[in-house]
Formats: sequence, C-alpha cells, structure tokens
Amino acid sequence: MARHFVSVKEVINDFMLTLSEDDYASNASDYHVQQLALRGIREMGFDVMKRVKSISLEVTDLNTVNLPDDFVGMLRIGVEGTDGIVYSFKENKNISIALKYSKDADGNLIDSDGDCVYDREESTFSHSTNTVDDLTDESRQSLFEGSKGRIYGNGGGRGFGQYRVNYEQNRIELASGSDFEEVVVEYIADEARSKNPSVHVFAEEALRNYIYLKLIQRKANVPIGEKQVARQNYYNELRIAKARMNSFSKEEALNVIRKNFRQSPKY
Repeated sequence: MARHFVSVKEVINDFMLTLSEDDYASNASDYHVQQLALRGIREMGFDVMKRVKSISLEVTDLNTVNLPDDFVGMLRIGVEGTDGIVYSFKENKNISIALKYSKDADGNLIDSDGDCVYDREESTFSHSTNTVDDLTDESRQSLFEGSKGRIYGNGGGRGFGQYRVNYEQNRIELASGSDFEEVVVEYIADEARSKNPSVHVFAEEALRNYIYLKLIQRKANVPIGEKQVARQNYYNELRIAKARMNSFSKEEALNVIRKNFRQSPKY
C-alpha cells in the first residue's frame, strides 16, 4: 500500500476506539461501520479521490476485451509501443453491440426462466474497420494546388484503433485494422471492491465524519441539531480534502505558462 493511503480497517478501528458510552453511535456494530466505510469511499471516490488504475488485458478471438472486475468508468484504451508510450484508440459509438434472440431447433424463441422476456445470445461476427491508409482516392478531393484532403463529413484524426464499451456484456468491443494481442486499459476503479480498501490521508477525517453521519441520520432519539452539525462537519471535511487533493502548485503554473509560450506562433 502506498504511504499516502490508510487502510479502511485502520480507520474503522480508530473510529470504534474513539466512541464513548454516551455517544449516539456507541451501539453500532463493527459490520455496520464497515459497510458504511465502504459506501463512503465509494461515494467520495466518484468526486474527490478517483482511483485510476491501468491494466494490460488480452484481446479475445471475437476482438473484445473483458472489463476489469472493479471497473467504474473508462478513461482511455490503447496499445503500448516499444517506447513505453500508450497510443490511444478513439471511441466509436457506431460499433455494433447488438444481440440476437435465442432459438431452438424448430426456430422458436426461447424463454428459459418464464419471465416473458426472450433469451438473447451473443452475435458471432467480429468487428473490423479501415485505417486511414485503406481509404481509396474516391474518399479524397483536390483542395488547392494539387494537395488532397478528406471530404467534409468523413471524419478525421488518425487513431491506432477504435473501441466501444459494451456495458451489458461487461466488455470492450474493438474495431481495429490491425490485430492486437493485448491492450492497455486505464479506468476509474471502485476502491470498495478491492482486496484491501484504502483511503487517501487527505480524506481520512472526511470518512470518519461520513460514518458518524450515516449512523445517526435515521435515529429518532438523536436531536435534529446533532444531525445538522454532523452533516456540516462531513461536508466541511470533504471540501478540505478536495482542496488539498486539487492543489495547484507554483511549479505547475510555470509549466503551463512555458508550454503555452512554446506553442505560440513565432514571427
């Protein structure tokens, strides 16, 4: 585990030790606190502390890639070159992800579980597409002094492949002119599903306040004022954690200025 992360187990143990006998959350069980802690890092992970992971996955015979088990959202997918750089694919939402109805030997539709919804099965075709070099001269036109450019509407931008995320079948559909054995997937992960969940030290106090808020939120014997204070404390700690994690240093500002200066036209 990285040094700037604390395991959720340590946060739970610390929270239980700090509870006193007359505390509103003193009768909470360890299991209940654990479930609230996992829910807290999942909720904060979507806004404050996104856990980005990168993994190399094999491409199946159907030109697809199975999604990681802790997948939440896609950042990018590509292939790693010999220089160690990941060359990204472009998203193409026109790639077909259609299924087809299952039929028996007589050609009748199958409803195996009797829920009035016919069974569906995977189509057996694989995806393919043309690269930029595969386009014929008919898809080009002369623009000026013999130079040729793409006809408007045909699309542009050279990519090393195309993809579409198929959430229904938990996989990524690839459409590439080349055959890749492995691809690199960078994605937002669900930290609550990891083997040893952890939280950033900047958000440790926010997680404690989240657990306490959820423990007393639905209790009728807790005064409304205590609930409001707990809610305010949680959002204050969440705001502080977000400010710490999104800090913009002086060196980063100078790098942006230098980059813009290099990209400016020179006369």
